Amino acid sequence: MASVSIEKVMDKFNLTNLTPQIDLTNIKIQQPDVNRPALQLAGYFEHFEETRLQIIGFVEYSYMEYLPEGRKKDVYPKLISDKTPCFIFCRGLRPDDLFLETALKNNVPLLLTEKSTSSFMADIIKWLNVRLAPCISVHGVLVDVYGEGVLITGESGIGKSEAALELIKRGHRLVSDDVVEIRKVGKDTLIGSAPDITRYFIELRGIGIIDVKTLYGVQSVMDTANINLVIRLEDWDKEKKYDRLGLEESYTEYLGNKVVCHNIPIRPGRNLAIICESAAVNYRQKKMGYNAAQELYQRVQNSLTKPHDEDEETSVIK
Repeated sequence: MASVSIEKVMDKFNLTNLTPQIDLTNIKIQQPDVNRPALQLAGYFEHFEETRLQIIGFVEYSYMEYLPEGRKKDVYPKLISDKTPCFIFCRGLRPDDLFLETALKNNVPLLLTEKSTSSFMADIIKWLNVRLAPCISVHGVLVDVYGEGVLITGESGIGKSEAALELIKRGHRLVSDDVVEIRKVGKDTLIGSAPDITRYFIELRGIGIIDVKTLYGVQSVMDTANINLVIRLEDWDKEKKYDRLGLEESYTEYLGNKVVCHNIPIRPGRNLAIICESAAVNYRQKKMGYNAAQELYQRVQNSLTKPHDEDEETSVIK
């Protein structure tokens, strides 16, 4: 099961640790949902999702301030369970001494953010949904071309990295080379990213590893991109019939989501960067409602069905 450590959450959102005594090494979040424990503070624990990240906003904090000390001693031990990954206090609000004491006793970290509650919840839910989404790794190169995420696949040594490097020189952006981590973050949305260890690097046979971010600048890289189009490179086979019109789309599937896929035959002299650019622009054009292949097909059909008046043509010639 995918998980995210509390330390990564702290680093990502610049949170303050109010319980530095607690070792965060093995404390992880395993689900993207969060919980605001307003009902639990009122005493209702029937459907308490204690394994979720708990967020304390201004409403919860105000209610806690008015709770009698005896009521706090009854509610806090039930609320702060050792199964809870952490509590995050928003708007710079700080817990009272009893809340802090109970958290330390049950080894539950308390974190602090200056952000408003709704803003912080939106940010962390979006981030957790990506980090904890179903994930697979595929061999390929992911490049952002004109705002479209293009996943280039094919056998080792066929020219994927070289095509990506040429695209980068033409102003497009690298997401990942060699290994692409694909996460399903929605019903129709796949997001690709690079493993931490290889981020911003490209391997070129005969040269070695190059750092794209250092050589071409921060504008040449991205951390993540939607996967909108797959280009599968393969050796040219003169016996194989390749699609020359594109009237019917071909698809490949990742994590149950279908993605448009083009099989591109490779032979000396073909400019892969221009082919990838054209495929990305053509894909965008189709999304905007224009299909060049359909337009050509319609013109041909209109030409074949157009009536010809031989006498009229003869008179025009005369």
